[in-house]
Amino acid sequence: MASLFIKDSETAALATELAAKLGKTKTEVVRDLLRERKAELAKLEPQDDIIAKLNAWRAANPLPPPTGLKADKAFFDELWGEV
Repeated sequence: MASLFIKDSETAALATELAAKLGKTKTEVVRDLLRERKAELAKLEPQDDIIAKLNAWRAANPLPPPTGLKADKAFFDELWGEV
């Protein structure tokens, strides 16, 4: 059997307080919270899936070809009617 020793006094106090409020042992509180967090993380999309979706979106929505126009201050001034 493995053990977990909490060396941080604030963390130990929080575990004690929460255990008392829930009517559980500190071990039960820590285990339940760790299981909840693990389940939350399992629901997140892996980064590879997100990148694949982004790449698919980029392929379906490519940028328009370059216009050759220089996008400098004069260009934006003209767009805003500040010539």
